[in-house]
Amino acid sequence: MTQAPKSSAHGEGVCIRCASRGDIPALVRLINAAFLVEQFVFDGDRINAEETQAFMDSGLFLIAEDANGFAGCVYVEIRKHRGYLGLLAVDPPRQGTGLGRKLVAAAEDYFRAAGCCAVDLRVISQRTPLPPFYRRLGYVEIGKAPFSPSLETKVAGYYIVMSKVLA
Repeated sequence: MTQAPKSSAHGEGVCIRCASRGDIPALVRLINAAFLVEQFVFDGDRINAEETQAFMDSGLFLIAEDANGFAGCVYVEIRKHRGYLGLLAVDPPRQGTGLGRKLVAAAEDYFRAAGCCAVDLRVISQRTPLPPFYRRLGYVEIGKAPFSPSLETKVAGYYIVMSKVLA
């Protein structure tokens, strides 16, 4: 597995680094706070410590920190010659500041360094602001995928699969 740099500066006062196991409790809090907006689709928390650990066993989280602590994160995983980006989360008070774009750029840099030719992601269809956000970053919709049968939803929906070719 390709490792992200331990730390690199991106933006004013924001450091992006690779998460460690000790970061799991803070990651869980951050992701669940950022994904509260999805509770109209799913009940309960988005992630727990065990699920976060499982993600770290397959890939890694890049964390954005500033003087106030954890500001955001993104999950990155290499799947053959492609990158997978997920769980992009920005601390709710910091949303709309460009931090999400910086985290996506850091993820793309990570995938380029690992020799990936493209990045894939998926968003739930009910989060209508997300496809335009990713389109502005160069992602295109390449298909749809059903939710897992074990996933209980309050409203009907599906995943929108998006991809970006890396230069």
